[in-house]
Amino acid sequence: MSVAEPLVQAGLLGEAIDRAPDAVLVADESMRYLAVNQAACRLLGYTREELLNLRIDDVATHPDFAAEYDEMMAHRSKTGTAVVSRKDGTAVAVCYRAHETKLAGMTVYVA
Repeated sequence: MSVAEPLVQAGLLGEAIDRAPDAVLVADESMRYLAVNQAACRLLGYTREELLNLRIDDVATHPDFAAEYDEMMAHRSKTGTAVVSRKDGTAVAVCYRAHETKLAGMTVYVA
């Protein structure tokens, strides 16, 4: 098996994540979405462009959300369940696993 060029690997990984069956969302420390995959768009009922103009607290509206986000930032990861609001206003419970990482020199949270 040959090793693909780094740019080819990055492209393949990006495409694989975008087409993954599970929602993948990347947000910054101010809760702004920086990247979302197709499954996240389907789950929440938004287009990619719409989601990228939202913050996590626009969709994660349960009362304890702010404290849970602060806890995730303090521990640099968190696993749990959350209630999110879809574009049509319906609520859906989701299980998540979020983890801090560095991408392009920025601290981001991948969930």
